[in-house]
Amino acid sequence: MVSGFQSFSAKTRPEDGPPRLAALREEMARDGLSGFLVPRADAHQGEYVAPRDERLSWLTGFTGSAGFCAALTDKAGVFVDGRYRLQVRAQSDMEAFTPVDWPETKLETWLIEELPQGGTVGFDPWLHTVAEIERLEGALTPHQIALRPTGNLVDAIWPDQPEPPMAPARAWPETYAGKSAEEKLAECAGDLREAGHGAALITQPDSICWLLNIRGGDVSHTPLVHAFAILYEDGALDLFIAPEKLGDLTLPDAVTPHPPEALLDRLKAAPAPIRLDPKSAPYAAQTALAEADVATAKGDDPCLLPKACKTPAEIKATSEAHLRDGAAVARFLHWFDEAAPPGGLTEIDCAKALEGFRAETGALKDISFDSIAGAGPHGAIVHYRVTEETNAPLLPGQLFLIDSGAQYEDGTTDITRTLPVGEVGAEEREAFTQVLRGMIAIHRARFPKGVAGRDLDALARAPLWAAGRDFDHGTGHGVGVYLGVHEGPQRLARSSEVPLKPGMILSNEPGYYREGAFGIRIENLVVVTEAPALPDGDAREMFHFETLTYAPIDRRLIQTGQLSALELDWLNAYHQEVAARIGPRLDGAAADWLAQATAPL
Repeated sequence: MVSGFQSFSAKTRPEDGPPRLAALREEMARDGLSGFLVPRADAHQGEYVAPRDERLSWLTGFTGSAGFCAALTDKAGVFVDGRYRLQVRAQSDMEAFTPVDWPETKLETWLIEELPQGGTVGFDPWLHTVAEIERLEGALTPHQIALRPTGNLVDAIWPDQPEPPMAPARAWPETYAGKSAEEKLAECAGDLREAGHGAALITQPDSICWLLNIRGGDVSHTPLVHAFAILYEDGALDLFIAPEKLGDLTLPDAVTPHPPEALLDRLKAAPAPIRLDPKSAPYAAQTALAEADVATAKGDDPCLLPKACKTPAEIKATSEAHLRDGAAVARFLHWFDEAAPPGGLTEIDCAKALEGFRAETGALKDISFDSIAGAGPHGAIVHYRVTEETNAPLLPGQLFLIDSGAQYEDGTTDITRTLPVGEVGAEEREAFTQVLRGMIAIHRARFPKGVAGRDLDALARAPLWAAGRDFDHGTGHGVGVYLGVHEGPQRLARSSEVPLKPGMILSNEPGYYREGAFGIRIENLVVVTEAPALPDGDAREMFHFETLTYAPIDRRLIQTGQLSALELDWLNAYHQEVAARIGPRLDGAAADWLAQATAPL
């Protein structure tokens, strides 16, 4: 089977980093700077960026989806979280770049330690948010460290930097959205009126795509349109977008398109106060408004919560996408068991095969991220991306972790399964069972209105904690509907204070990783719904999770005796549902395999 949406060639080389860092330092010296910040971000603060905006990977070699570099005259720190600490050491030149554990070590703390005599650190004001710069300034100013907005110094030394993306925008069916663009404009404008705000700057492409029921192709694997917008309290919207992207797309009457370069002038003329979301608005916008003496107000992107709380139509659409995807995953799992003896497959073989089964549905638009296909020790690299250079065989006795997803017009999927390659050891089976128990705990959770992701995160960790284990990522992230596979503001994580509400889709993906040995993760997507009343319960409003993902969980890795009766009942009921929902979509040997894979324990 041929992979059409992912490449397995290495995108960067560690040896390219040192000369590029030297060139950056020459630019810093010309500008009289002690340092320069290089985030993995574009002006829209998206997680996935276009090739033109891959400045962090171009400079450092590190290709993860989160992180940043602080380049000083004598040291360059690459800040990464727990998902990427093995990856950054493999991709970056360790003599030129120093990995920094983030967020445990904050940028401001590191800068204060590395610049004890003070100095000036430059940054591109379009690539950093208001909240980020205000926090840094507050911490650094007492230590005589100044921040200075500059042009982008990486762009100045990148000779073959790609052009900005120009994929066309296209309409997304209202039958999937459940609301017209006009209804969404009115809803979000009502939020502005209620808050007493005259307008809001919208910078995030997924918000604009959701608001206008459009999709695009400006970044890989996520159907986004790069644009900015100003929403007014009367429901009108100025859209700042390259004209060639619009083509013959019909926009609502309330929407007026403008070229992107008109943004700041129109923003300064908008009725005040103008809402800026400090978590996503570029610092350049706030600076322009302050210089023009235009009043601003801090507040959330008005699309954020309405987008997160999916309509019944969106839930119906994505449910069908997940069943289609579950059948493709089941075909892959059957293929995996039958394709070759242990050691006969490679990581790339498996990634290509799974994409191939999805493509056979006839509905695949793209994958939702580069597949994470890690055998043995590669499975311990949380966001491992296999390349032709790292491609490893699946050896007997190993675990194989495959985390993947798809973009269909009716939904976005994300699923992880961990599989045995032949017989595996007792430690692997014990850890797998602990991860499974944590996953089941989230699936079974009932919780009152007002509970946030931070309140539930420990449920997924408790079985691992009891064994002295843990994992260094959140338990779950939000997911869009034919939008981002990572979507805020909802999360299952210690840091998430956003109350969970009906319609929010989240991943449920606890894991365990032993460096140099193996990785385990099991992931389903769930949606928050109102929970049915219980006979002995009180009158308070309760929520629970309904399952979206249906595909077998490998029973060969489960230590059944470690499951409680309730956990075993849940697993058997889940597999019964998998058989009932996915079985009719399979035939022949795959259907026979599914019946065995979902048989009760």
